[in-house]
Amino acid sequence: MEQHGISKLDLKRRNRMQVLKILKQRGPTSRIDIASALELTRAAVTIITNEMIDQGIISEIGEYKHISEKAPRGRKKILIDINHHYKFALGMTVEEELVSIGLSTLSGDVLDKRNMRISESTDRKTIYNFFIKSMNDVLSDNCLDQSALLGIGFAIYPTMFQKMDIVVDHGTPDFSRLQRYMSSYTSLPMVFDNSVKGTAMANIDFLKDRDPSSINIAFLQYGRTLNFVFTNLNEPIRSYDNRTDFVNKMIINPTSDRICECGRRGCVENELTTAALKRRIVRMFSKEQTPFLYQAAKGSADNITLDLVLAAYGKHDPAVQKIIDSLLIMMSVLINNLYFSTNPQKIVLHKFPFSNELPFEKLKETVVRVGGERVANAVSLSFVEDKHHFLSGCALAIRELFYNCGGYSTDASENLHHDLFR
Repeated sequence: MEQHGISKLDLKRRNRMQVLKILKQRGPTSRIDIASALELTRAAVTIITNEMIDQGIISEIGEYKHISEKAPRGRKKILIDINHHYKFALGMTVEEELVSIGLSTLSGDVLDKRNMRISESTDRKTIYNFFIKSMNDVLSDNCLDQSALLGIGFAIYPTMFQKMDIVVDHGTPDFSRLQRYMSSYTSLPMVFDNSVKGTAMANIDFLKDRDPSSINIAFLQYGRTLNFVFTNLNEPIRSYDNRTDFVNKMIINPTSDRICECGRRGCVENELTTAALKRRIVRMFSKEQTPFLYQAAKGSADNITLDLVLAAYGKHDPAVQKIIDSLLIMMSVLINNLYFSTNPQKIVLHKFPFSNELPFEKLKETVVRVGGERVANAVSLSFVEDKHHFLSGCALAIRELFYNCGGYSTDASENLHHDLFR
C-alpha cells in the first residue's frame, strides 16, 4: 500500500526533537510553556515528556519560583530539563598541531581528555593508534562501557584531510576510509565532519552563559588558513559546509606588494595567516628593528615562534609592533566585511593568535575605527581551549545522535518503527 504524509515515528521523533530544542535553548521549562511554544496541547506534551522522563532523557527539577511574592492560582508549573548525564559523547578532533580526544556530558562538561601534539611529520598510523588507545583508556578510567555513550564525533580540520586519508571530491570530503578503520574497533555510531563546523556548534551549544535570543552566529577560525562558518537559527548554513576556507580568497589589502599563488593581490591567505605573519616578521628580522625578538630567537629566524612574536610585541619591538598593528587593521577589515555580508548577532574568533587581553582589546579598538562600535560589540572569543578541542567532535555527535534523533538511539528508533507498524 502506498503511504502518504508523515509517519507516526517521524511525527513522534519530530515532537521530541522540538521539546529537546526548547530545553537546550531556554534551560528548565514547564510543560505548559513548551506546549505554548510548540502549539501543541498540554496533554500531548505531557505524554511526550513523561515518556522521555521514563527513559531518563529528561527529568523534573522542581516548581517554578515566581518572582512576585504572590504566586498565581491554579496548577503549579513543574520545570523539566535535559538529563545531561543520560549519555556521554566521545569527541576526536584533529587540528593542525594537535589531536584531541575526550569525553563530555550532553551539556559539554569535560569529564576526561587526552591530547597529543603533532607536526607535519606525524603519520596517519600514529594518529589512528592514538584514537584507539585513547578511546579504550577513557572508557576504562571512567568505568564506562560503550553502552553509556551516544557515539563518537570525528572533527577534522580541512587542512588535515589529506593526512587523515580523507578524499575530497568536488568539494565534498569522503570519510569512509576512516569510518571503515574505526568500525573494526568499535560498533558505536560515528559522526564525521569539518572541525570548524564542530567548534562553531560547541560555541553555540556548550556556552554556559549563552543568550537564548542569539540565533545567528558567525564563526572565524585562525590558522595556516582561515575558515568561516555562519549559522541561522543556530544551524550551520549548508552552503558553507564543504567550503569553509572560501574566506582565504577574500581581498583585504588590494595595495599589497605581494601577489598570491592564486593570482590575487592582498587576499586573506597572503596577508593574515600564520605563514604570512612569519614571512613579514622574517623580512624585518634584525638586531636593530626587532631587538627583543632577535635576542630571544638567538639571532636565527628559524627559531621564531608565534609566542616569541607576541612577546616581542609586548616589549615594543618597533618592526613587530608595526607588522602586528597592520595585521589588526586587515583583520578588522575582514571582520567588518563578514559582519555586513552575513548580518550575525555575534562573530566568534577561534584560535585568534592575539587573544590575550591587550591585543584583543586593541583589535576591538581597531574594529571600532574601521567598522564602528556596532561591529566591534559583536566580536567575542571562542571559549573552546586548545586542550578541549575534542568538544568540536562531541558537539557534532550530540547534535546528530541526540537532538536530531529526539533522544532516540539508532536501535531504539528501529524498535519503535517495528512497534508502530507491525
